[in-house]
Amino acid sequence: MINFWLREAFKLIGRAKSSFFLSLISTSIAVFLIAASLITIQLSNELQRKITTNVNINVFLKDSLKTGDIAELKASLSGKKYINKISYIDKNQAAQNFIKETGEDFRTILDYNPLPASFLITLNESFIERDSMNKIINSLSKMNGVDEVVFQKEFIYKVLSWINKIKKYIFIITAILFLIAIYVVYSTMKLITKSKYEELETMKLVGAKLSTVKMPIILNGIIIGIISSIISLAAFYILIYNFSSLVEFQRFIKINYQYYILLLLAIGPTISAIICIFSLRKITLKV
Repeated sequence: MINFWLREAFKLIGRAKSSFFLSLISTSIAVFLIAASLITIQLSNELQRKITTNVNINVFLKDSLKTGDIAELKASLSGKKYINKISYIDKNQAAQNFIKETGEDFRTILDYNPLPASFLITLNESFIERDSMNKIINSLSKMNGVDEVVFQKEFIYKVLSWINKIKKYIFIITAILFLIAIYVVYSTMKLITKSKYEELETMKLVGAKLSTVKMPIILNGIIIGIISSIISLAAFYILIYNFSSLVEFQRFIKINYQYYILLLLAIGPTISAIICIFSLRKITLKV
């Protein structure tokens, strides 16, 4: 019986070549876009996580603070639940950092160090919200011994806003193209069913089982899905090769490599099978 189903499925391909290739192209595009959108969204989430887990606030201290005052202030900051990590940067370290970053040594002009000591604070990810950040900065600014609190919040929030917008647009574009692909495959299945109408009616008259009537068409759709997955997999390898120079991208893909391969191989046949079953739902054994 399986051999019969397969023979009939391949016969359908020969009878409707143009529809087959149209379905193949649209399904391949749908499969690749779904996988590409998932990769892009996961990359965006990874980038967003890296940004939110590395948000730093510079708390500059007054020059009048003594060593004991600094230790007391650090102990007080360490108890804050919104702080993940805190490190002290003394005036000498601040000068070295400035020279390293700018390439200019102010010590050749000034006989003193104008840079203040500071605490570099890394926040907990759960507090990276605009309202929370405003409260945190206000709270830090009011602490004794604090001269100034610096946080590039506008830049951080702008980047995070861009990431969220990109993810939203990817969802919308993928959904539209995916629906178009589903419609094309569905229409193809309906055309195949229509072209086999007389044959299906004959099969019903001779007492054929419902599975005998439907399975060749469903297998035809699954074949389209399998080939589409293979084409999408080839496109996936081309994508990886073209972005081989991006170390972070390669590292991310390597971590999730097996997951993406299985995803690409599964999406095509699954989508096609579901569409075929749905398109054949009205076919019954009633003559």
